[in-house]
Amino acid sequence: MPAKIKRGDKVVVLTGKDRGKRGTVRQILNKNGRILVEGLNIVKRHTRPRSIKDTQKGEAGGIIEQEAPIHISNVMVVDPQDQKPSRVGIRLTDDGKRQRYLKRTGNALD
Repeated sequence: MPAKIKRGDKVVVLTGKDRGKRGTVRQILNKNGRILVEGLNIVKRHTRPRSIKDTQKGEAGGIIEQEAPIHISNVMVVDPQDQKPSRVGIRLTDDGKRQRYLKRTGNALD
């Protein structure tokens, strides 16, 4: 099944600790059906310091905050015109190309 959400889309989170927050899709992880959203689902990762001989610049250890993936079913695309969430559908244009559209309004997304 083709992904209906693409990199650069504005989305709103439906469930979880960041429910109601909005952000831009940074990366799509197709293997797991998950996405990374800028500034959302931040988790703390404890890392060991790496020596200079192991890496080029010798990374410092400590507690690092990073974005964790969110399942694609837990987000909805935001309509650019009225800023409300909407489901996304795919339809064929007159020349036979696929086009994403918002099911709530019927407006083209691409």
